[in-house]
Amino acid sequence: MSISSLLLFAAVYFAAVATPGPGVAALVARVLGHGLTGVAPFILGYVVGDLIWLAIAATGLAAIAHLFAGAFVALRLAGAAYLITIAWGMARSSFAAGSKTEAPPQATRGWRAFSGSLSLTLGNPKVIVFFLSIMPLVVDLNALTPTIIATIAAIAVVILSTTLGAYALAADRARALLRSSRAMRYVQRAAAGVIAGVAVAIAAR
Repeated sequence: MSISSLLLFAAVYFAAVATPGPGVAALVARVLGHGLTGVAPFILGYVVGDLIWLAIAATGLAAIAHLFAGAFVALRLAGAAYLITIAWGMARSSFAAGSKTEAPPQATRGWRAFSGSLSLTLGNPKVIVFFLSIMPLVVDLNALTPTIIATIAAIAVVILSTTLGAYALAADRARALLRSSRAMRYVQRAAAGVIAGVAVAIAAR
């Protein structure tokens, strides 16, 4: 692949990642509700999920992915259930606090945060459409070699991690501006609503 082809992939991939979707909405709502606690493994789950879909597209396993469509449906529902659990905990905490200050439920960390976002990515229709439908229009899959695949993967890791990191930092900055307990309760409720909406949207597709 030429440099121009790699740049084209990078531009299209960045546009797909930066466009708000279920993954971005879940990340922003999580940070608004919990801050940056556990956000690194949460973003890592997105990165690994995208790399898995990249490998499927690059190695021509789309047909196999279609055969195991039921497994991806199960992953999608598992991801939706994970988001509902987060949303319920945040909403319950904000309403239970009443007029008093109460800390939100502790954010998931480590393996739980990673596996939650990984299941979201593997079952996210937006990600599936990009790698199995849009990417082949930008990249000649027949011309891929292990070196080129590794290069594309490196580009994807850098773009995805930095873009999601920027979203997370922006959300954390917005959260820091809302210092009153009442404002934080409203933020928690709004974030819970967003996460629940994302879960419903993912499960319904």
